[in-house]
Amino acid sequence: MQATSLNRLKDALLDLLFPPRCIGCQRGGAWLCATCRAQIELVLPPLCPVCGQHLDPGNACRNTHPRSLDGIRSAAYSTGVLREGIHQFKYQGLRVLALPFGELLCACWQEQPWPADGIVPVPLHPRRVRERGYNQSLLLAEQLARGTGLPLEAKLLQRTRYTRPQVGLNAPERAQNVAGAFTCVAPVTGRRIVLVDDVCTTGATLDACSAALKAQGAASVWALTLARARDLN
Repeated sequence: MQATSLNRLKDALLDLLFPPRCIGCQRGGAWLCATCRAQIELVLPPLCPVCGQHLDPGNACRNTHPRSLDGIRSAAYSTGVLREGIHQFKYQGLRVLALPFGELLCACWQEQPWPADGIVPVPLHPRRVRERGYNQSLLLAEQLARGTGLPLEAKLLQRTRYTRPQVGLNAPERAQNVAGAFTCVAPVTGRRIVLVDDVCTTGATLDACSAALKAQGAASVWALTLARARDLN
């Protein structure tokens, strides 16, 4: 049995033993109920074509833009119930949230899909995977691949250098922390790649991933994340 099938079986058993309870209001029946999902603050157009920030009509984007990425788009802002849910998704083993979070990603994609040849999750270092037990970005990428029909290339990009967590670092420190930390293990000449991650804070990790993919010939690299900070500076 494949790993994904085993994970689905485990999740089904967990649902039987521990029935879903909304991460927002704690009511039973769903991990993210319709009422709490409606409270998630979506990132709505008009958007900066590079960093994906919402722009008020007539205003230019003031964010510092990534150097390697062609653009970033995010489904929602990392606030409220979504921020709490992402914390549980990443650090408390609540992998079942990949399904409702994946629905948010797919809905964002459908608003304005990019020309793309494949989906690549932002990788964790093997040490981090052993500590956490899974890569949350891979779980999201699986949902996006299923919803779009695009091929998932889970092992194309690898994190070859262990880095300290980005939490607590400013933008220059984040960029320095992940510089050269990723390697694309096969040529991707002329291909159009979509990177998937859970949260974009400054874009440093996504930009470092993009640099590794473009070093192997990627024609374009776009990033789609579940959530984002309001400003990427």
